[in-house]
Amino acid sequence: MRDGRTTRRPPITAQESRGNSPVSALKAKRRLWPLVVALGLAAAACGGGSEPRGGATPAAGAVTSRPTPVELPQAPTSPRESVPAALEDPDASGLPAPLVDADRLISGGPPPDGIPAVDRPKFLRPSQVGFLEPAEPVLAVEVAGEARAYPVQILIWHEIVNDTVGGVPIAVTYCPLCNSALAFDRRAAGRVLDFGTSGLLYNSDLVMYDRQTRSLWPQIEGRAVAGVLTGTELSTYLVSTVTWREWRSTHPDDWVLSRDTGHPRDYGRNPYVGYDQANSDPFLFDGVADPRLPPKTRVITLRAGDDAVAVTLDRVAADRVLEVSLDDRPIVLFAQPGLASALDGRDIAAGKRVAATGAFEPALDGRRLTFRADGDRIIDVQTGSQWSVLGEPTEGPLRGRRLKAVQHVDTFWFAWAAFQPDTRLIQ
Repeated sequence: MRDGRTTRRPPITAQESRGNSPVSALKAKRRLWPLVVALGLAAAACGGGSEPRGGATPAAGAVTSRPTPVELPQAPTSPRESVPAALEDPDASGLPAPLVDADRLISGGPPPDGIPAVDRPKFLRPSQVGFLEPAEPVLAVEVAGEARAYPVQILIWHEIVNDTVGGVPIAVTYCPLCNSALAFDRRAAGRVLDFGTSGLLYNSDLVMYDRQTRSLWPQIEGRAVAGVLTGTELSTYLVSTVTWREWRSTHPDDWVLSRDTGHPRDYGRNPYVGYDQANSDPFLFDGVADPRLPPKTRVITLRAGDDAVAVTLDRVAADRVLEVSLDDRPIVLFAQPGLASALDGRDIAAGKRVAATGAFEPALDGRRLTFRADGDRIIDVQTGSQWSVLGEPTEGPLRGRRLKAVQHVDTFWFAWAAFQPDTRLIQ
């Protein structure tokens, strides 16, 4: 995204932390959070193992034996290059001028790769998964007709999964500090990149680095802001954060990222207890907060061309259906209550309930559709079909069809407003 700034928070463990993060230049009121987060992450990591104590209780009928996760084919990455590395010095000689103020690339605590990306993902079929509760959040991604689910209870500890889906090398990313999930095509600038966590934050957002050139990429920006690849933009794929129940019911034969990551973590536990509070301060955010909403208000955001829109999650959740205009096009937003917040309580499955969302073009085969809430259901007025938050009819004459999804990001207001200050806000 344009004019993006990058800041990233880390799930840090006692073994991986290199020391205190440099917060002396920030306001004193922000100094407590690094310690709280570090202690929470270190304590949670002590559980260890690929099936740690913080996981969910298997649901009735779930498989309780330990199935063997499968490694799926992965695209080869380009070789690492001997070039000046923005990861070590964004202003290094021989590099293009950074697109952001390099002094605002702030250490979040861990060193590069201190929060390890998942580089050899292994997968299970939904029927083999016994560690997820129905309300838990998963990141739903589909590329070239191939669908996968990435449990947030795993991504909260790793932030990046380098994967290949539908033959396309992608990076699935989640920044807990901004509560933002995005998926990127790893093919850029004539290379196939793989990404790691830089240990840096920009506007409290995850800053990735590619291992080929060690350029720096803010997650919400989706563009290299420092290094050899400065100015290069990544193509994105749609990501929806939905309940495990919802995804499993519509994708019973697809793949789910397993806990077999090669790294012992207390999966199922939230290392950011209490972070999901609208009026609380973001971690190491040194920008100017947009006063239109409390900083960590949950919003649904969209951008097309020069138009950017944000709608409060509470507004859409209350109506279940809301139509907005984006770049002079109608977009319909769906909301489905019952999603557990990954950033609330100690155990992710027990987090306060928020809403899953979807954004779609309200038409099929050139036929304009109008949607409304009917109790707990979302139906279209024209046919009476019932629709899921994934834009798929579950009942009615349109069953088997699908609305065209629109790129949207569920995130905290402070993060979106920092990257898109001219956003139109719908409250």
